[in-house]
Amino acid sequence: MSATISTTSSIGRGRSRKPAMRKRSLLALGALVAGLGATLVFDPPPLLIWNPSASAPVGLYAVLPGVRLKRGDFALTWPPRAARELAARRHYLPRNVPLVKRVAALDGDRICARGVRIMVGQRIVARRHAVDAHGRPLPAWQGCRMLTDGEVLLLMPHPDSFDGRYFGATQRAQVIGKTVPLWVR
Repeated sequence: MSATISTTSSIGRGRSRKPAMRKRSLLALGALVAGLGATLVFDPPPLLIWNPSASAPVGLYAVLPGVRLKRGDFALTWPPRAARELAARRHYLPRNVPLVKRVAALDGDRICARGVRIMVGQRIVARRHAVDAHGRPLPAWQGCRMLTDGEVLLLMPHPDSFDGRYFGATQRAQVIGKTVPLWVR
């Protein structure tokens, strides 16, 4: 009686890795497509932006949605609808481009517009022009009031900045997030 002895062993041999690799690749591709599709439905806020406007330092900024704003912070914001429409009509910037602005006042702060002066408390924080560079009249709010919960006043030091000096307070719901400069000129 002779016995046949096998010289090969199945120990250490695994199944082919190709089906598992293919499955992972398909899952990764599916996740990528789902993620890209979600951006079409949910319109996520930008995480990085390039600011080309001279009214704020030109450069690359990180956007931090949901971070509590403080006076002096930069913020990425949509201007109020009327200001956005005016800016688009006059070619200051496209309708779909948000602004980088500095937080000058928060809820509880008293803001005033008297003639060309914009004040927070008793301090003059900005001056405004009556007309733009082409001689067209600029909007002008007047008077004093306290900012309520959910409002901010956004201003830049640049005298030609199109900001709260012309359109007043902005609703916090319009603020996309705090911006942090990563690289600026």
